[in-house]
Amino acid sequence: AEPKPGPGAPPAPARLSKGAKKAANKAAKKEARQAGKAVAADSASETPAEAQAATMAISTDPPSGTRDFLPDEMRARNWLFGHMKEVARQFAFQEYDCPVLEHADLFKRKAGEEITAQMYNFTDKDGKEVTLRPEMTPSLARLVLSRGNALLLPIKWFSLPQCWRYEAIQRGRKREHYQWNMDIFGEPSISGEVELLAALITFFERVGLTAADVGIRINSRKVLSSVLEAQGISKDQFAAVCVIVDKLEKIGEEAVVAELEGKGVAPDVGRRIVRTLGIKSFGELEELLGDAAKEAIAELAQLFDLARSYGIGDWLVFDASVVRGLAYYTGVVFEGFDREGKLRAIVGGGRYDRLMTLFGAPKPVPACGFGFGDCVIMELLREKNLLPQMTQQTDFVVVPFDNDMRGPALQVTRALRQAGFSADLLLEPTKRVKSAFSYADRVGGRYVAFVAPDEWEKGLGGPQ
Repeated sequence: AEPKPGPGAPPAPARLSKGAKKAANKAAKKEARQAGKAVAADSASETPAEAQAATMAISTDPPSGTRDFLPDEMRARNWLFGHMKEVARQFAFQEYDCPVLEHADLFKRKAGEEITAQMYNFTDKDGKEVTLRPEMTPSLARLVLSRGNALLLPIKWFSLPQCWRYEAIQRGRKREHYQWNMDIFGEPSISGEVELLAALITFFERVGLTAADVGIRINSRKVLSSVLEAQGISKDQFAAVCVIVDKLEKIGEEAVVAELEGKGVAPDVGRRIVRTLGIKSFGELEELLGDAAKEAIAELAQLFDLARSYGIGDWLVFDASVVRGLAYYTGVVFEGFDREGKLRAIVGGGRYDRLMTLFGAPKPVPACGFGFGDCVIMELLREKNLLPQMTQQTDFVVVPFDNDMRGPALQVTRALRQAGFSADLLLEPTKRVKSAFSYADRVGGRYVAFVAPDEWEKGLGGPQ
């Protein structure tokens, strides 16, 4: 006989007769058939595209031209950015940042600039035209302009933003990249450019590069203006011609001449412009342009004199072909390059005294700066075997002996971290020394702290 339930016990389940069981099973089968028909009907109503999407596996690759950074790659990136930030600190620059999403109009300055066609721009849900920033300088100009007279000039600021451009993917060029920017606002003299060049060279030296590996080409938009004026190029044509001439190294002389012809420049004039841009000395330039470029040449000569005083003269090269494709440059322009000529420009910058007036400033604000992407320099450092081996480093790996020692192991781990050490707690207790050391090797552990009962009871492992 079954025992009767005691006080407080749950009631016994109700017993079904054979007939009731049969009826219940029949109802359950009918319900299952109806559910099956509903699922089939839902499937039949799917479009082919929906059915395909439901069965397609998501791509494990990042979007074209973008990058994932695994821990090893993040260590290399942080190492690079650490040098950039330390150089900025040494030169007394302050860090700032701006939103990655910007007003599209901020970058639509001059027709013909490549950057305008390369923007990731769209209309947001408020109906505003916005873009992922393709560069940082206009955002900085907006920020400075918004503060008006509240900022005491000169200011020296730097940033390390992520920038986005929809452009052809090649070695050293992605559709997203990080860019080290250093800018000086409020300094009209050539001293600003010299300070920026010194910062760049200090960075190159910190990462192991020499003047035999890297050079910086120097020119002036004022020189280029004199060259173009001498060839009959009007001020209205100047910006568009600069954008085209900047492609000389990329597309070659004939293609540049053809594009200039499309802007109304006669082929023979286009060829003379290209030949003039091949000049490599101040003497040749003075002979060709005479007094027309006297002031610009004197400014460049002063820059090279100051650079020699700074001890960085060996890194600099005068090159009349350096133009920089952005229309807002007004004076000295420069471009870093690898001496072997395997890579595209490493860094570029110059003076842009009239940029603020494009955004509504009542008068020009003298300014200069550079943008230094992370992609090309990493390629160069790999090429020269200058990237250090960076593995995970952990001071202590804490190993609880068994489940009873979890609590004490947590105390030890917390005490180590509070003392400033990095401590990795083995989440699964183990008595196997070999397993503990194997894990410690994998995470770069310098020491293994076993938290075991006998030692704990003796006070050998507790926080002091």
